[in-house]
Amino acid sequence: MALAREAEPVGSLHEIREAGLARDDLLTIYRHLLVTRGVEERGHILYRQGKIPGSFYTGRGNEAAAVGVATAMGPHDVGAPLHRDMGVQIVRGVEPWRIFANYMGRAGGPAKGKDGNVHMADDHLGLIAMVSHLPAVMPVAVGCALAFRIREEARVAVTWFGDGASARGDTHEAMNFAGVRRLPVVFVCDNNHWAYSTPSHLEYACDRIADRAQAYGFEGVVVDGTDVLAVYREAGRAIEKARAGGGPTLLECETMRMEGHAAHDDASYVPREMLEAWAERDPIDRFRAWLREHAGLTEGEEDDLRSDVKRLLEDAVRRAEESPLPEPETALEGVYAEPGELDVLHFP
Repeated sequence: MALAREAEPVGSLHEIREAGLARDDLLTIYRHLLVTRGVEERGHILYRQGKIPGSFYTGRGNEAAAVGVATAMGPHDVGAPLHRDMGVQIVRGVEPWRIFANYMGRAGGPAKGKDGNVHMADDHLGLIAMVSHLPAVMPVAVGCALAFRIREEARVAVTWFGDGASARGDTHEAMNFAGVRRLPVVFVCDNNHWAYSTPSHLEYACDRIADRAQAYGFEGVVVDGTDVLAVYREAGRAIEKARAGGGPTLLECETMRMEGHAAHDDASYVPREMLEAWAERDPIDRFRAWLREHAGLTEGEEDDLRSDVKRLLEDAVRRAEESPLPEPETALEGVYAEPGELDVLHFP
C-alpha cells in the first residue's frame, strides 16, 4: 500500500505565478535545462575524443528534477548534488567552462584537477562535493542542517541520492537522525528505475521509496521528475517547510536514466520499449511544449535562446582547454585542513 503523497502535475500559468515564477523566470528555467543537457552532450564528445580521463557519467533524463529543485533553493541554502544532477551546478552558478575544465582534470575546475571528473562543487556557491560512495554525502548534508539548527539560522540543506543508494546504511542513518531531530533538510531521490543493471523490483519491496519517510517521522512525496514545474513546486514546499521548523521531507523524483550507468555501459539490459516510453516524456521537450501553450514561447525566442546557449558552450570548451593542468607541487594543497581553517565556519 502506497503511503507517500503523489503530487499533481502543474497546470496553468496562473498556478505558476502563485508559486512565485514570472515569465522571465520560466525562460531562465528553460535556459538552465538547455545548458545542462548541452554541457553533458559536449562532455560526451570530449570523452570520445580522448580529452576526458576515466569514464564519463551523464544525467540525461534527470535535467528537470535537478533544475526544479535547485531553482526552489534559497541563496544561502546548501546542496549536495550527485553526478546525475548537473542542473544543480548550473542553477547555482558554476560556470560551464569550469565544469568542462573539471571533466578534463584542469586546474580551472572546481576540484582543480585533483579528484574524479564529475566530483565537483564550489563551496562558495553552497555546494558540497560528491564522493563515489554516493549516499555517504547524505550524513554530511544532515550535519549542515544540524549546524543551521544550532546556529539558529533559517537555512536548509538539500541532499540527493539514487534508488540504488537507498539500499545503503548511510541513507537510513541520515534520514533517521534528521527525523528524530526534525532538522531542516530535504532528501531528494532521483529514482531512475535502475541501480546500474538492477531493476527497481529487485531493489526494494515497498511501492515507492518515498513510502519510507513515514517510518522516519516525516512526509514522503512522489513527483514526476520530468515535469520541471511540478518538481519546483514540491521542492519549494518542502524547503520552506524545513526552513519554518517543520522538519525533513523525502521527495522522490520519478525519472529514467536515458543512457548507461556511464559511457562504458551500453545499457543493453534496459528493455527498449521502456526507454522509448520515457523518451516521449523528455523533460526539455515537455517544458518547451508547456511554454508554447501556456507562456507564449515563440520560435524567435527559442532560436535566440539556443543560439545563446551554443555560443556559451563553445566558448566554455575553448576556455577549459586553455586552462592548464595542475602543477605537481600543488597536489597536497586543499587536501588537508590547516589548523587555522578549523576555526572558520564552512558555508558561512
